[in-house]
Amino acid sequence: PGSPAAPVPAGAGLRIAGVSPFLTPNGSFYRVDTALVVPKVDATTWRLRIHGRGVTRPVSLSFDDLLRRELVERNITLTCVSNEVGGPYTGNARWTGVRLADLLAECGVVPPSRGGPADQLVSRSVDGMTIGTPVEDVMDGRDALLALGMNGEPLPFDHGFPVRMVVPGLYGFVSACKWIEEIELTTFAAYDPYWVRRGWARRAPVKTQSRIDTPKSFARPKTGTVMVAGVAWAQRRGIDKVEIRVDDGPWQEARLAAEDSRDTWRQWSFPWQATKGGHTLTVRATDRTGAVQTERRTKTVPDGASGWHSVVVTVE
Repeated sequence: PGSPAAPVPAGAGLRIAGVSPFLTPNGSFYRVDTALVVPKVDATTWRLRIHGRGVTRPVSLSFDDLLRRELVERNITLTCVSNEVGGPYTGNARWTGVRLADLLAECGVVPPSRGGPADQLVSRSVDGMTIGTPVEDVMDGRDALLALGMNGEPLPFDHGFPVRMVVPGLYGFVSACKWIEEIELTTFAAYDPYWVRRGWARRAPVKTQSRIDTPKSFARPKTGTVMVAGVAWAQRRGIDKVEIRVDDGPWQEARLAAEDSRDTWRQWSFPWQATKGGHTLTVRATDRTGAVQTERRTKTVPDGASGWHSVVVTVE
């Protein structure tokens, strides 16, 4: 990469058994899409077409065209809108790609805040999937990428080879088109992509969430010090505080691991002095805007689940 990711700070990854690693290995990274058979796209014949409203210079780019550009490497946490509270559909990877905003600007695209006529970017996959992304979000300075690499390797087929979109702070169904082959600039009023036609939201920023990775529900730890630990995320805002509650007791502040960036999840830990019997452990996070993760439980539809994650354990 011409713009490599900054070194991960010492202390960003806690050495606690059972906690998700800071960087999720490719083979363990969640996969959610509609492809019954994973597309195997030939990178030598692949093309990406960019066209539509406000595009004064339409282009058709090859894989080699992208490789000749400056490659940017960033650690970014992705989250699926179908992730239930405490669920597994979130992961953190080191992505390598080209800046999408730069490509759009070269095509003449101007964001709506500066008078551009398009407010929605519709990306199309080789398998027919359509995903709609706010143009403003892609061009507001965040590290929105057309990714070609993942954790130091070429993008795996399962995760969109040869090229996919990665946009920090948005759920995947409005940002993370895999096997991408077309970008059309249009408006939200003019076009509803695949998931919107099925009742999901047009815009879906990631909600502040936290998860207990260890102990697991129904675990049977011994009395004494039990390390409660997990991850919390609020992409584009960052995590400022994580708190733990034992049963109906007071909220107690957990120790946060070092922060890599506001676009990645953050590990946390809490040394619990466990007493014999059944207990419920609950976690909540506070993001950098000061907003506390809401207790109110919602379903994943239309724009992501909310609520506090709890586990029930029996201390022996």
